[in-house]
Amino acid sequence: MHPLTNWIVPLGFVASGVMAGLVSERFILPRLERYATARQWAGEDLLITSLRGVTLIWFVALGIYLALLIVPLHLAILNFFYKLLLVVIIPSVTVVLARIAGGFANLYSGTLYRRRGGSALPSPSIVTNLTKLLVFIIGSLIILQSLGIAITPVLTALGVGGLAVALALQETLSDLFSGLYIIASRQIKPGEYIKLNTGEEGYVADITWRSTKIREGPNNIIIVPNAKLAVANVTNYYQPDREVVVTIPVSVSYESDLKEVERVTLEVAHKVLKETHGAISEVEPLLRYHTFGETGVNFSVILRAREIGDQSLVKHEFIKQLHKCYGQEGIRFRTRPEVQLTTADLAS
Repeated sequence: MHPLTNWIVPLGFVASGVMAGLVSERFILPRLERYATARQWAGEDLLITSLRGVTLIWFVALGIYLALLIVPLHLAILNFFYKLLLVVIIPSVTVVLARIAGGFANLYSGTLYRRRGGSALPSPSIVTNLTKLLVFIIGSLIILQSLGIAITPVLTALGVGGLAVALALQETLSDLFSGLYIIASRQIKPGEYIKLNTGEEGYVADITWRSTKIREGPNNIIIVPNAKLAVANVTNYYQPDREVVVTIPVSVSYESDLKEVERVTLEVAHKVLKETHGAISEVEPLLRYHTFGETGVNFSVILRAREIGDQSLVKHEFIKQLHKCYGQEGIRFRTRPEVQLTTADLAS
């Protein structure tokens, strides 16, 4: 028998593995993804998408393994190829598990928040990245153990090296643990609207291992180190509830009939709450007089909006309609006090 004949079947196994991997990547996985997308549970879609790019490696490795079972090679060479396959398979499995672990971290975060009465929010990237890092570390240790390398000295060296790194990167580690504290306390989460005591405010875009990103109204990003955010005075407009009180100051002249002013103003407030998107019409608006000003009586109108982002539209519609209605009813806003010019002012 010709020596090349002994290689026909092993090469056939390898070719079959390549073909099976390509069919899986091009046809089977896309159909499974479409099927999983139509399902209610997002975990199915996550499990399937995590296999992207890996099934080809697995099928090729399976074909090579089957070929090695019948190929006429020396035992030492076969052992070398077996270990090489192991080094390929374990990292690929680690990649899939890291994708699944990171994906379920995002999925769990959104599901937990929905159960607490909110909408799904993105998971902080620090959680996803640390989850993936943990899986990769475990996978690396398994590879070393499979190759016969003792992991105890490696762990000892990592411990000593980690201590040196910790001393050199104190500020970085402070930001890292501050970020973990912020996430664990659940006082600030991505998607929520916050305001710092230093004046910065906006929606929390992400919490990374080093900093927290806050998106302002003009779509700018404010980057705040986690260590500073952990000790800052923060107002969270989404906790314990998203609804916000919208207080609008108004002032009318002393000649106005305050009872009539109250009636007209509350009518406008009811109309705005019913017709404006983001306003809460179920809660009665309030009007409270509170100050005698220099040229008029000052009062506040108290409305409610569904969240901080809706208050500007509520204020806009209320002020616009109140100005129109006051003009129709003959109600005067307070006027600017007349400026008395002295001889010195005229001379200057």
